[in-house]
Amino acid sequence: MTQAPHIPLAPVREGQEWLRSCATGPDTAQRLWDLGLPVAISSGVHWRVTETRISHTLAALRWMHHCPSGPILACMYSRRAWWLLPATLADELDGIAGVTVHPAGWELRCPPVTNCIGSLWWLSIPDGTGYLTDPSLLAKAFAATGPGAEEGTPE
Repeated sequence: MTQAPHIPLAPVREGQEWLRSCATGPDTAQRLWDLGLPVAISSGVHWRVTETRISHTLAALRWMHHCPSGPILACMYSRRAWWLLPATLADELDGIAGVTVHPAGWELRCPPVTNCIGSLWWLSIPDGTGYLTDPSLLAKAFAATGPGAEEGTPE
């Protein structure tokens, strides 16, 4: 019998520590997660948040298949997804149908990296390095996969 490959937990632990460090009170965040509650983490200092439908997110990920993405949070109940983008986000995503860019200070309700809470789960977990999706690439992906767009692949 062939043994399954070992998948290290270090990126999950590192991603969890990074996410905790983004919370106003990291110890409080951990206590809430231990109780099975999501933690509201404000955007602006560590990241900005872009929201779209899960279907649009999955199409964009398919379009970006050779390009890395940063953390993406999803909610199956609301069928929404939130991409974490650099805090220095400018106007790269302005005017793209079905995409909402939340202002600095907007709170994202985050489950821990290690498991889901209710219908909130990480579609793409934080890797612990602080890597976030390139907004210019994401804008191209959303534009290429949005309503009425012909799906292609990145150049």
